[in-house]
Amino acid sequence: MKNEMTTAPAATSAREGSALPAAVIAALIIGGLYLGREIFVPIALAILLSFVLAPPVDFLERWRLPRAAAVPVVVVLAFLVLFGLGSLIATQITQLAEQLPTYQQTMQKKISSLKSATTAGPLERAADVLQSLGKELNKPDSAADKTAVEPSLTPSPELPTRPIPVEVRSPPPSALESISSLIAPLLHPLATVGVVIIFVVFILFQREDLRNRLIKLAGAHDLQRATSAMDDAASRLSRLFLSQLGLNTAFGLVIGLGLWLIGVPSAILWGILAGIMRFVPYIGAFVAAFFPLTLAVAVDPGWSMLAWSAALILITELLVGHAIEPMLFGHSSGLSPFAVVVSATFWTALWGPIGLVLATPLTVCLVVLGRHVERLKFFDILFGDRPALSPPEIFYQRMLANDPGEAVEKAEEYLKERTLSEYYEEVALKGLKLAHDDAKRDRLPAPRLAEIRNSVVELIEDLADEDDDARDGDTRDAEAEAAIHASAAPMPDLPFVIREGLPPEWQAEHPVLCVAERSDLDEAAAQILAQILSKHGLGARVATKEEVSTAGIFRLDGDGVALVCVSALDAASPAYTRHVVRKLRRKIPQARVLVCHWMAENGPAVQDAIKADAVVTSLHAAAQYCLNLAQPGAGDNSDAPTPAREGGLRVAG
Repeated sequence: MKNEMTTAPAATSAREGSALPAAVIAALIIGGLYLGREIFVPIALAILLSFVLAPPVDFLERWRLPRAAAVPVVVVLAFLVLFGLGSLIATQITQLAEQLPTYQQTMQKKISSLKSATTAGPLERAADVLQSLGKELNKPDSAADKTAVEPSLTPSPELPTRPIPVEVRSPPPSALESISSLIAPLLHPLATVGVVIIFVVFILFQREDLRNRLIKLAGAHDLQRATSAMDDAASRLSRLFLSQLGLNTAFGLVIGLGLWLIGVPSAILWGILAGIMRFVPYIGAFVAAFFPLTLAVAVDPGWSMLAWSAALILITELLVGHAIEPMLFGHSSGLSPFAVVVSATFWTALWGPIGLVLATPLTVCLVVLGRHVERLKFFDILFGDRPALSPPEIFYQRMLANDPGEAVEKAEEYLKERTLSEYYEEVALKGLKLAHDDAKRDRLPAPRLAEIRNSVVELIEDLADEDDDARDGDTRDAEAEAAIHASAAPMPDLPFVIREGLPPEWQAEHPVLCVAERSDLDEAAAQILAQILSKHGLGARVATKEEVSTAGIFRLDGDGVALVCVSALDAASPAYTRHVVRKLRRKIPQARVLVCHWMAENGPAVQDAIKADAVVTSLHAAAQYCLNLAQPGAGDNSDAPTPAREGGLRVAG
């Protein structure tokens, strides 16, 4: 204990000491990304474009076209498409600018109609009253009027002469200055495009070499993990880009065609803008909708064009975002909605509008790194779409928070497909095991253990109406099912329910007595076992740890008990378990003793040491043993040795 107390502050100080350099390194990286954005932005764009252009290059190579020809062909075609879109956008903007003055009269009429419609409103009347009161308060009195009038009776002084205005004109620019002023704004974008083209060409030419160098750099001593990370990142990004590119292109075509049919001017421009802005998650499509909707208000004397345009954009976005997109690639990005919003804000602040487009793919790369690099695991926890806590951890956390209500909601979701015994086996008992481990490390005082037991008992009572049978029909997707059952393996159903024909020694109301070995957590596990047995027609009651203590064992009621199940979450002390078994045998000599070492790995191995009739390590095995033992005729050959069974069950001879 003393060593643990001395090492705990040392571990805390070590964590604090390691957190400071990590924060400094993170600040330096963010500062470097911001200051070097002129370099990093073209590189990031080139890498992302290479993911999009790699499949066409592979396609041409499969058709026996050498890479030296396939790469230039694909790159030239891609940038011709981009330049064509840019020129089309510029043409549409020019035409729109020329047509804007013709819409001025329509806008003025609509503004006038809006004013006339709201002139007689209560707010306008209140404003008129306040305005008149303000004039009355600001009206000067008679003395002030007299004082104000007197200075006007004095003769005015002679007016000074007016200054002569002077205008300075610069000489007309020369031809060279005109050309430079025209080219200067285009130099930076053209330079960026040129750098992106160069990087794309080199990345496509040397993909395998760059991949091998990154693997060597990141995983020289663990090729398997480095290769898995590279393959995972490449497949996710390629699938994400291609899916989004095709879907957003179709979205832009539908919006452009629909606006053209409605009659909105420059429909091609708004379709292209909608397709581009939809790469911005959640808000991109609605931001792009602002411009055509505003133009619809200016063009149409009525309001029908605005209504049809808004309906088109809203219905198309809902259909694509909530039906087609999940069906095509679901959660292929691996990001949570929170991560998408945070990453969009961060990368926009860091790199501007380009960062907004690059936010999702860059964050995907960070999440993939977090899944394969232990020191970067926090990226996966913060931004990944996988649950941060496993079902047993959520159960334990809710019990710590004294909130069994939420735990019941999670249990009901779990029970849509799995059985009640499987929920207790894979979630509740594992959660109690986590609590037991914390108690062994002196992190849970005795009052907290009692509170956890009470919360578990409340949860068991809330689940009293649930049947322990298989569920049919699951409405969750594969990702959610995998997250819930990450550690759960399907178990065979308990095959029968005892209703009548019990052996004579099992005719009592509660022939099974479940006792807690030593702690409140053991008592909570005993409550679980008792409920499962009652679901299958075998009466059981629970004895507390105080009733099994040395002082309370004499008051323990053993009448009609045919089987005693000792619930123990701690399998590390077989001597104490043997002591409990001896006390129970002396108190209830007619009963068999089953020791339930929940989640233990060496349960059957310690059976002879603890002198029990059987030892099990799972809830399913415990229930199966009790139900088999209670069947008619089971007592005739119950003394015969039985080999080890599934779930850690072994019956001693």
